[in-house]
Amino acid sequence: RTSTRKCLASVACQLEVCRGCVGNNYLKMLSLRLRLLSAASSLTTRALSSGPSASQGKSPDMKEGHSHLLLTDVRNRLREIVGASTNWSDHRKAMQERASLSSQLASSQEDLPVRTMKDSLIEVLLPLGSQPTLREKYLTMHNSVRFGRILEDLDSLAVLICYTHTKTDTLGRSPLSIVTALVDKIDMRKNIIYPDCDIKFTGHVTWVGKTSIEAKMHVTQLHDGAFSPVLDATFVMVARDPENKRAAFVNPLKPEGPEEERLFQQGEINKTRRVELSTASLLKVAPTAEERKIVHSQFLSTLDSKSVACHTHTLTGLLCQGYFSGGRPWAWSGPLSCRDCESFNPLPFTIWRPS
Repeated sequence: RTSTRKCLASVACQLEVCRGCVGNNYLKMLSLRLRLLSAASSLTTRALSSGPSASQGKSPDMKEGHSHLLLTDVRNRLREIVGASTNWSDHRKAMQERASLSSQLASSQEDLPVRTMKDSLIEVLLPLGSQPTLREKYLTMHNSVRFGRILEDLDSLAVLICYTHTKTDTLGRSPLSIVTALVDKIDMRKNIIYPDCDIKFTGHVTWVGKTSIEAKMHVTQLHDGAFSPVLDATFVMVARDPENKRAAFVNPLKPEGPEEERLFQQGEINKTRRVELSTASLLKVAPTAEERKIVHSQFLSTLDSKSVACHTHTLTGLLCQGYFSGGRPWAWSGPLSCRDCESFNPLPFTIWRPS
């Protein structure tokens, strides 16, 4: 719509400039173009703000005027919990005050009260269907939702979930600094996110280690009168001291019921998988004998049986990355003939470990 408005303004300026210096035929042509752009602009506006999708894209809670935790409230709560400020001078003062909270950290995990998954359960609404001004911040030039903003909202929600799990009623501010360690998994359930329908975020803690927390979140969107799943995300967070210099203990988690037991066991499996992937990284461990055989067989498959000259190699089905002679990185996955790259140095190169 913004680009359409710019086109309308441009055509209007052309009409004013050309009114006294061109013939009637050109003015008629510009007038026709102006009418077509006006029709397109109104059609785009109706497609976003009216029709069945817009009327059904508003959450019932928003329609009835019920109070609901919004994403803007999530960030405001985080500022209150941490004591941060958008003003730089106040922020420096708050960081100095946070340094004094180190004495409130637990010396062991046993000193902290046990929590349940229900204690950290949070439900947040993103009212794209009921707040057009907020919707503009999430729209791309193609009138689709900016997925990067959704990831930012998931990250903020994961931090608030962890602070809710570790909160202490006697303390005004949390002595912990919750940091995002990694995004463990994101499962997309739907290929499209409607830009004019409310989105709901729901999440809670599913697994806890000594100093790390796994938070699982679900994103649903209201469409055709019902919330349908959009994606499921798993974030791993770590707790640090107020100055973010060392690890800090978090509250233990006690699962209740078979479903929570299943989620907790899945968290243990995820931890084991992450440890195995970290220890088996090519940055730490050399390729095994089996992996070396695979690389060698892939190399032999690229050779021409009649000649072993470099310009006769055909690289097919091998995923490699290296550097040109000028230092510029290159990558290929085949088929590619070496004669296509006359000025590259094939070393150093990286071969990805097969899955």
